[in-house]
Amino acid sequence: MTELNMKIEELMQKGASDFEVAKVIKIRVKEYLNSLDEIFEQTSGKDFFVKHTKMIDKFIKIIYQYILRKHFGIYIPISNSIPIIIVALGSYGREQLCVYSDIDIMLLYENVSGFNITPIIEEFMILSWDSGLKLGSRVHTLDDINNSVNSDITIKTAILESRLIYGSKHLWYKFNISLQTIKEYNKKEFVLEKLIEHKKRLEKYPLNMQPNIKDGYGGMRESNTLFWLATISFDISNNKELIGVLFNDIEYKKYRTSLEYIFKIRNALHLISKKKQDTVLFELLPELSKKLGFISKNKIPAERLCSSKIFEALHNIHFFTAIMIKKITRIYIFEKQNISLLFKKRIEKNIYICNNKVYSSYYNSPKKLSSFLKEILLLPNSIKEFDISYIYYASKTIVSQKQTQNIRNLISLILQKENLYLLIDLLYKSMLLQQIIPIFKKVINQPQFDGYHKHPVDIHIINALYFIDNIGDVFIKNIFDNLTIKQKIILRLAVLFHDIGKGRSKDHHIAGAKLFKKFISSLYIEDYIIQNVFIIIKYHNIMSKVAQTEDIYEQNTILSFSGMIPSKELLDILIVLTYADINSVDSKFYKSSTSSLLKELYLQTLPAYDNVELLTVSKRRTSKENTIKSNKLFIEQKRVLQKKILGIKSNQIFLKYKALDIIKISIRAKETNNWTYKIYNDTNLKISIIRKIPLNLGFLLGKLNFFNINKLGIYMLFDDKKFFEIEFDEKANQDDISFIEYIINEAFDMTKDIKIKKPFINRSEIEINCNHTDELAMLKIDVKDQKGLFSYIAKILDDFNIEINSAKIQSHNKRAKDMLLIDKNGFFCSNKVQILEQIITSSKI
Repeated sequence: MTELNMKIEELMQKGASDFEVAKVIKIRVKEYLNSLDEIFEQTSGKDFFVKHTKMIDKFIKIIYQYILRKHFGIYIPISNSIPIIIVALGSYGREQLCVYSDIDIMLLYENVSGFNITPIIEEFMILSWDSGLKLGSRVHTLDDINNSVNSDITIKTAILESRLIYGSKHLWYKFNISLQTIKEYNKKEFVLEKLIEHKKRLEKYPLNMQPNIKDGYGGMRESNTLFWLATISFDISNNKELIGVLFNDIEYKKYRTSLEYIFKIRNALHLISKKKQDTVLFELLPELSKKLGFISKNKIPAERLCSSKIFEALHNIHFFTAIMIKKITRIYIFEKQNISLLFKKRIEKNIYICNNKVYSSYYNSPKKLSSFLKEILLLPNSIKEFDISYIYYASKTIVSQKQTQNIRNLISLILQKENLYLLIDLLYKSMLLQQIIPIFKKVINQPQFDGYHKHPVDIHIINALYFIDNIGDVFIKNIFDNLTIKQKIILRLAVLFHDIGKGRSKDHHIAGAKLFKKFISSLYIEDYIIQNVFIIIKYHNIMSKVAQTEDIYEQNTILSFSGMIPSKELLDILIVLTYADINSVDSKFYKSSTSSLLKELYLQTLPAYDNVELLTVSKRRTSKENTIKSNKLFIEQKRVLQKKILGIKSNQIFLKYKALDIIKISIRAKETNNWTYKIYNDTNLKISIIRKIPLNLGFLLGKLNFFNINKLGIYMLFDDKKFFEIEFDEKANQDDISFIEYIINEAFDMTKDIKIKKPFINRSEIEINCNHTDELAMLKIDVKDQKGLFSYIAKILDDFNIEINSAKIQSHNKRAKDMLLIDKNGFFCSNKVQILEQIITSSKI
């Protein structure tokens, strides 16, 4: 900095402009920022923040001193005599300034007639910006600071972390007197508003596989919130001052160690990204783990080790801050007159149940594990929640290294409880789960980098248990409600342990089933339950896979599936588990199309448990025809139409649709001369078309490629008429409906053509089976998801005059997994080689 001061002095002697001075400072700022990677290697956490903060302080001082020299010349008074102070606010004020964080300052001054303050402040700000310091500034007089702060909670929050950078100590002393008044003003309102703000922030940034380490769960903002509330309530300058008041030294040390790690992560993210970056994105993890010194070991990649430690740190920070925030704020929230009412809700010393929520005194003495497990077993099933005070109490439970038979018996009882989700959630949040069920140690904070799961394994499991108790699908709920008590125990255990094999080198389905069986063998649980849980864990995602990627109307598919799930009882349990598993990934993934596919697979599989012959196409068609014949609407139709309905060429329509739907489709077809269509747009866009003249399918799908297709069904009816049903995964804007209608009508012009960008497809990503069934061939595509992929395939098949019978479209883990069923009586199998040549766009094998 001495060299920079000398350079500025030289420029001033030469009468240089402010812009020239700013240019010199800007070069030095840039040189400093470029050196930060080297500084990070020496110190990376809080010390890095402090060093960086102090360096920014120096640049600000240099700029301010230059402005004073410019205005006062050789008559410059000492800084103490100039009624201006430069105050650091927010993260800058608390010395946690990250590389690309906002540099928030306040310029506070007093109106003294002998000083011309305004131009000094204005020129200081302009020169700072020109020098490359992106300051966020507030300007206040000492007289108006109280009114300004008390009218805006954001300003008040920033002011709480004020730190003098440079200026008059007289004015700083006066400001601190005002600051005490500010802290005392409307304490309760400030605390309550901060709690609401904190809750909203956590709802916006929940913990997931790409956590926001600043504003999210366990992030730096949780620590900041604790300080803001503590300084208002206890007038402290550092959370450490509350050791022995709110927490002990061991608790604080664990919290600070985790916070220090998150500091390192944030500094590294900024340096890697060369910008403000507070979310740990997948693409940054390789460089981030390398920068932090992680090395792959025991077949565990460095990225996984780094990510796991991030989750652990975030949990520790959230756990500590949630408890301490509750301790601080309870005096503002709880009314004294309610103390007597609370005592009436006491179930034993220091434990209370109020409105189905369990509370504990913060002074409650910890129990040994056996006593604690007995305590939670005796809690009524009606409880809905555990307060953070009880979770804190639970976390102090005394656990011995060796489990006695008594402990194992108590664990057995817990695992068979109706409110298993609530109890497991308590054990997880209090960090007891991995101690009570040791096989959970591997999946605690275990990341999942498959591009599908949004949460680490442990949170995914807890969420799945939650969805067992909160089923929103009527069909699934009905199945669940009809399960016996034992079947519900099997279901809950299967959900709890379904991903316990994750993070191991072997297939997690098989590994998980074996781990469960080994652990559960030491507990008192019926063999019948154990054997069925074992099967469900082993095949826990097979239903989702088959429903979304296989031809669920084909006999061999159903036979193979029912062979893995050998009873209706297990099928009932599996479909409920599948519902919970998909929702726990993300409830948005459980769409109406997913629901209908699972339901259809379930219904198609049921006959396998009664009579395998009922799975044959002819048997299922005959059964549906008999249902149609007895339908009132069918009986009302003329004999000619009745014969046409029963003579429909497509077996698939009899397998997929209800009897009434087939009759209604047929009535529409009878009245269709050229084409007719219907557009449904309730939960998602669905287009139903009946045509007699040819339909330019490739053109239609190409024009509609701003929507993603979920399902496509094409069925031959009668009188050369075909029925098309195209379902998309989202709802259309009402304004787009007229445009969609225009495209549909245009698609009946076979001269229409559309240029579709060729996707990247190689030979190994295409599978053709001309012996799929007696009537149908199958084309399977497993390729990187690309815009317009299905339209491209449909266009090629159009060019060969090949009719698609039905299609299943889905994307998983950034790959398109599409399956097309094609009538064998056309030109598909005879032109198989030429079709492949057209589809394949890459020579890669």
